[in-house]
Amino acid sequence: MKIAIVGPIHEAGWEILKSHGLEVYEVTDPSPANLKKELSTASGMVLRTAKIPNEVLDACPDLKIIARHGVGYDNVDLDYLNKKNIALGITSTANAISVAEHVMTLFLHLTKNILLSDQLTRDGKFSEKSKLPNFFELYQKNVLILGFGRIGQAVAKRCLGFETNVYVYDPYIKPEIIKSKGCHPISKEEGLKIADYISIHLPLNDQTKNFISAAEFQDMKKNCIIVNTARGGIINEGDLANALQSQTIAAAGLDVFEEEPPQNNHPLFSLPNTLLTPHNAALSLECRRRMAIEACETVVHYLKDREKLNLSNLVNKDHLSI
Repeated sequence: MKIAIVGPIHEAGWEILKSHGLEVYEVTDPSPANLKKELSTASGMVLRTAKIPNEVLDACPDLKIIARHGVGYDNVDLDYLNKKNIALGITSTANAISVAEHVMTLFLHLTKNILLSDQLTRDGKFSEKSKLPNFFELYQKNVLILGFGRIGQAVAKRCLGFETNVYVYDPYIKPEIIKSKGCHPISKEEGLKIADYISIHLPLNDQTKNFISAAEFQDMKKNCIIVNTARGGIINEGDLANALQSQTIAAAGLDVFEEEPPQNNHPLFSLPNTLLTPHNAALSLECRRRMAIEACETVVHYLKDREKLNLSNLVNKDHLSI
């Protein structure tokens, strides 16, 4: 059986596939025409960020599983995968730590004015530190986490370590589970009003598109810092730029954008109260290795040894004959 690697992954993943006698090859050109050709005989696929159109799936008669190198899967059509009886895997346990640490990094950089302080020191203006904007402590501040899956819970654990008050909005998680993690369940509306920090950990779908836009920004505190490491499009970027420029909120940290890569003239690029990273929250060396291993193990176990398959890694298990 042939396994296609669409986008670079850690060598540990390659080793797992090869050790099980699978023929492994890399696809570097993600254009639909090339994907049709390269994937036509593949039984499995490990997928990074390239989009896989339905027309490509139609050209892959042997394809039985796509394993995402991550947890989001908006680069494939889940309904169409179900129709074609193709399994969709995710790395459900691999990236929570790395993303949670990235969230804390953005919180702290934006709260402490780290970049401004660094530049002032380098510019020989050490004695002018009193001219820097005020900075704050996380201690006893209110953190709102939108979405309480593994990543949201990992963020909560770290925020509690800073002795913050953690509030959670997730209508799919029972309140007693949220409380058992030391957090407080809250409605979206109430959470936005009291939050000093907001961290987003929702999937991108029809319900969460523009989940945070102009109306929501009006409900936030002026000192609020919002961070998105989930998916671009959950925050309306035009409305965010307006809120930051008018100082309706204090600052924003984004690791994801509605269009990736973003255009060079993106309105957020010129604003001083933003911190932007290139969708690399989950790309620590340790996390890249874990994701590669988990994605490739999912492919191997689905194709060759289903008794070892971690069903929590299969998004559409209810649509498959397992």
